[in-house]
Amino acid sequence: MLLEVEGLKTHFFTPDGVVKAVDGVSFVLEEGKTLGIVGESGSGKSVTALSLLRLLQPGARTVSGRVCFQGEDLLTLSETAMRGIRGGKIALIFQDPSTYLNPVYSVGSQVAEAVRSHRPDLSRALAMTRALDLLRVVGISDPEAGYYHSYPHQLSGGMKQRVMIAMALSSEPRILIADEPTASLDVTIQAQILRLILGFQRERGMSIVLITHDLGIVSGFVDDVMVMQKGRSVELAATRKLFSCPEHAYTQQLLLSVPSVRSASRPPIQTRPLVALTEGVKRFRVAGRTMGKKCEVHAVQAVSLSIGKGETLGLVGESGSGKSTLGHCLLRLMDLTSGSVFFDGKDLTGLSAREMLPYRRRMQIIFQDPFSSLNPRMTVGDIIEEPLVIHRLSGTANGRRSRVNELLGLVGLPEAVVSRYPHEFSGGQRQRIAIARALAVEPEFIVCDEPVSALDVTTQAQIVNLLISLQNKLGLTYLFISHDLRIVRRFCHRIAVMYLGKIVECADCETLYRAPKHPYTRALLSAVPEIEEGHAQEPIILAGEPPRATDLPRGCQFHPRCYLAEARCRIEIPKLLPVKGEKEQCVSCLLVV
Repeated sequence: MLLEVEGLKTHFFTPDGVVKAVDGVSFVLEEGKTLGIVGESGSGKSVTALSLLRLLQPGARTVSGRVCFQGEDLLTLSETAMRGIRGGKIALIFQDPSTYLNPVYSVGSQVAEAVRSHRPDLSRALAMTRALDLLRVVGISDPEAGYYHSYPHQLSGGMKQRVMIAMALSSEPRILIADEPTASLDVTIQAQILRLILGFQRERGMSIVLITHDLGIVSGFVDDVMVMQKGRSVELAATRKLFSCPEHAYTQQLLLSVPSVRSASRPPIQTRPLVALTEGVKRFRVAGRTMGKKCEVHAVQAVSLSIGKGETLGLVGESGSGKSTLGHCLLRLMDLTSGSVFFDGKDLTGLSAREMLPYRRRMQIIFQDPFSSLNPRMTVGDIIEEPLVIHRLSGTANGRRSRVNELLGLVGLPEAVVSRYPHEFSGGQRQRIAIARALAVEPEFIVCDEPVSALDVTTQAQIVNLLISLQNKLGLTYLFISHDLRIVRRFCHRIAVMYLGKIVECADCETLYRAPKHPYTRALLSAVPEIEEGHAQEPIILAGEPPRATDLPRGCQFHPRCYLAEARCRIEIPKLLPVKGEKEQCVSCLLVV
């Protein structure tokens, strides 16, 4: 037995009392095996991992239990001995690489530092050579040409996670603990990262502890699963057994909450357009020059679309495809470089800030990270009341407070929370507060920008059901931006697929999931992890990441990564055209139309 954990208890000692974050967890990890740990946010998954390596924050303490690694109890070792275990024998990949990569050092130097921390006898030159080898191993091609000397902020999320994996593998550990390693990544990059980790496991015989809230990932990649709830292990079983015959009620609830790309779609609706974009273009000037010309980011490229009243349009694509920029342009939070935005038949493009004010009431946005978008110095009551004050709604202070209480009830929160602050709430509760704020001015159109991507499956289901209920009750129109195609199918009437600032395919939900035409759409759908046995398909692994938006390829912009590309794809630019035989399905591909 490589690792045996018995009766592990970790408590947080706070002014308000003791929080039992991990309460009697036991499990074993065999050589070369993978254990998945799943559960909602706050269930104790990450604290369990940190407890194994004694990396707890001040105020937290492991009060009892045993953590035996190769027959030695890690909880009894000296701090000096533990430094040899951490990173050297047991490595940890964190959820958010941006938080753990030092912003003032190049990523290559940080990998080299990790190498030398376990091999102090190596010279700087040899450490650099080893770091370059590791970066190549994790799929970063030709690192000496650029990535080695790049800084974390210059890398995409997928590239930063590859750097974290390279650092974790620098000492060839026996156990790799991956704490939500793909939580913030697109499905295509997620598939690449998971395949990379499992490839290393096969090559090096590592054991893996995979912490995640995505049960689709667990079903396809781990040998055993431990389900945690409120700090306790409520079920531990082989993966196939747990998914086919879950015993605990909480496990059954988790499985029922998981969306699927094969779930029923909402039927398309035919209504007059409420929001429309005509030939929308958005470019950003950035520092630097290419071929003697000033660099520009081509964020949105000649996009035209419309959203009917009461309709939900899903906008999907990888990070950097221009989804959020497009949403901001529709709301006039950003001005278009060219093109026009229409709302209820009115051209908003040239309106001044004062002229836009009446339309601000009718258009709102729900951001991806509610913690960043909610003022930490304001109470919940003040946050929701602020739009009412700005737009001079609900009259008196008592009238506004009454409206705040009404909104809290609408999103399923008690009136008592008005005096509390954002940091006192869970992620799902904070998102409910953000929704209440958006609804305060009675809008007709809401841009939902990745509103559930950081939430666990049960909370995701609650928020999506809430948004659908509010749409049915209030007649709302949504633009739903997401990279999770399972949730998009459940929530949206139509879907537009975006790649490098262009719409490459658009159709109603049922048609697009039944018969995707564009190679990019097919790759996105194939990479979605599913829990249904017999429905798993081999993902189409796209090569690398999208090209830089400052240096777009000629011809079809997807051709450098396309698995079907022909010679003409490198020259001709495809147009978004209707698909023969499919009602209202359009695709931008030379090989289809």
